[in-house]
Amino acid sequence: MAKLNLNPNIDRDVKKGVAWAVHAFTTCGIVLGFLALVAVLQNDPVAAFMWLGLALFVDGVDGTLARKARVLEYTPNVDGRTLDNVIDYFTYVAVPALMVYWFNMTPLDFGFSGQTWSLISAAAIMAVSCYTFANVGMKSDDYYFVGFPAIWNVVVMYFFILQTGPLTNLITIAALCVLTFIPVKFVHPLRVTDWRPVTIPMTVLWAAMSLSLIIQAKDRSDWGLVEDVQLWVWVATSIYFFFISVWRTFFKKGEDEGDGHAA
Repeated sequence: MAKLNLNPNIDRDVKKGVAWAVHAFTTCGIVLGFLALVAVLQNDPVAAFMWLGLALFVDGVDGTLARKARVLEYTPNVDGRTLDNVIDYFTYVAVPALMVYWFNMTPLDFGFSGQTWSLISAAAIMAVSCYTFANVGMKSDDYYFVGFPAIWNVVVMYFFILQTGPLTNLITIAALCVLTFIPVKFVHPLRVTDWRPVTIPMTVLWAAMSLSLIIQAKDRSDWGLVEDVQLWVWVATSIYFFFISVWRTFFKKGEDEGDGHAA
C-alpha cells in the first residue's frame, strides 16, 4: 500500500493550530484566576481556592504540552514564557495577595489598627514577587526553584486549612519574602527527576487531600476521624516536599546556577 503523503504546508498548518491551541489552554489560567478574584470579592474562599486549583492544574501541564507541540517553532511570534509568567503572577500572587487583605489574615493591633497589617502583607507579597518573576536564575539546572517561588496561592491555602493565627501568618509571609532572595532550593513536583517515582504519587495525594480539606475547612464542627486522618496525610505529604527541598539545598551536590526556564 502506498504511503499517504500529506501536503507539507497543510501538515505545518495543523502543527501551528496545535501550538495555538496550547497557548489558548495556557490562557485559560487567567480566566480561572479572574473567577477566583470574583469569588474573593463575593466572600467565598472555598470557590476562590477551587478556581485557583484549576489554574494550578493548567499551569502544571501546559509546559509539557508546549514542549510536545513545539510552540517555539510553530508560533515564534508568541513568547509562551512571557504569557505563562503574566498568568502566573496574577494567579500565584495578585489573587492570593487580595485574599490576605480581603479576608484580613494578619489582623494585628500593634502599631496599626484595622486591616493595615493585612494591607502591608499583601503589598509585600506583590512587591517581592516581582523579583521572582524577573529572576533569570529562578530555576537550577535540575529544575529546582532557587529561592521561594512565589506560590502564594499555596501559602494562603495553608493559612485557610490550618486556620493559623494572625501572628503566625505575618511571620510566615515575612520569612518567605526573605527566602525569595536566598538561594535555597524548592522542589518542582513535576519536573524534578530526584525521587520522581515517589514525588508524583505524593503530588496527586497532596492535591486530593487539599481539595477535600478545602471543601470541609469552613465548618469543622462535623469533623471526625476521617477528616483528621486526611489532615495528617496532607501534613505528611507536605513534610515530604519539605524534606526533598532541604535535601537538595544542603546535601545534594548539583548545579546551582539558574537556567531561566519558565514553570
